[in-house]
Amino acid sequence: MKYCVIVPDGAADYSLSELGGRTPLEAADTPHMDRAAAEGLIGLTDHVPPRMTPGSAVAMMSVTGYDPAACFTGRGPLEAADLGIEMGPDQWAVRCNLVTVADGLMADFTADHIPTQEAAALIAALNNDLGSDELAFHAGTSYRHVMTYGGAIALPAQTVPPHDIVGEPFEDHYPEGEGSEVLVYLMERSRGVLAAHPVNAARAARGDGPANMIWLWGQGVKPDLADFHRRFGVKGAVISAVNLVRGIGRLVGWEVVHVPGATGYVDTDYGAKGRYAVEALHRCDLVLVHVEAPDEAGHQRDLRAKIAALERIDADIVGPLMAHRERAGLLRLLIVPDHVTSVEDGKHKRGRVPFVMWGDGIEAASGARYTEAHAGASDVVVERGWELMGKFIGHPG
Repeated sequence: MKYCVIVPDGAADYSLSELGGRTPLEAADTPHMDRAAAEGLIGLTDHVPPRMTPGSAVAMMSVTGYDPAACFTGRGPLEAADLGIEMGPDQWAVRCNLVTVADGLMADFTADHIPTQEAAALIAALNNDLGSDELAFHAGTSYRHVMTYGGAIALPAQTVPPHDIVGEPFEDHYPEGEGSEVLVYLMERSRGVLAAHPVNAARAARGDGPANMIWLWGQGVKPDLADFHRRFGVKGAVISAVNLVRGIGRLVGWEVVHVPGATGYVDTDYGAKGRYAVEALHRCDLVLVHVEAPDEAGHQRDLRAKIAALERIDADIVGPLMAHRERAGLLRLLIVPDHVTSVEDGKHKRGRVPFVMWGDGIEAASGARYTEAHAGASDVVVERGWELMGKFIGHPG
């Protein structure tokens, strides 16, 4: 048996008047997902335990089959793992966004989706001016980077993701609590370093938004995650353009499959992800395909882009994988978002999300479409989302 988990990040949403009371999933043309729902098992699950932040770091750990309430220590260490950063037991890893602030507001949490090469130059400058034996900045992809800190001050401060405060006064959302003074100091110091950098001068000349500040959040120490193969008895691989998802994969012992053209945005190469997923199934038992595009479109409050991303995932990823089953034999698909992303306000939300299992050994139970409403009409509910992986594989883990 082969297994494929497809994660349309943030696909779940709410009814919108602009769509006549439909959700983006209901409005999208997704014949392959609908076929899976009609022929398979549809239901609801919740990947965000009570009192935990409804973000991809928590939710993707649950999707992978690990209880976030027991295992999650922060987003930063997951991204550090993908970058190959070896963390000591007393070291903290912190997610570091390059952002655009203007007139006291968080104008853009992506710094106008700054290209990776330009971002790397800015991160190098930050490391040169603010780094030390205890503190370092590590370049990631586009606006997504990591800071590591091994100083005497612990950093369990309360932090806020920048994508949750777009258009709001950023100083109102500075880190608070123990260790916050370290984070706020670095965020403020970064403004002088970045404002004077030639990369931002060139961006201004082109009319691009400047990366004029860092935003530090999601900090934590290295988590202890059991090997996936030992737990579930299958060899896994992950396809994603997002550091934290690949980092979880590395920490649980999965192969990380790099796909040319995968961007972590709406312009990602959906077809390449589908092709590489099929190829990975020849050598692995399970492949998880994560697509960030619906979530990014939701954060941008771009309804049409979210619908288009869902349609591309259906056509270029779900469709080819369903066709692969007809050629290759035993295969199961699990389609499940990690969390809700509201296109109306651009924020992550807590709550149940629809899932569908389809393929060999999965009995048809619905005849439904793949939508939030049809999943809600099912009597199948997996309350603890991290248990869904074991049910999908048929192994309790």
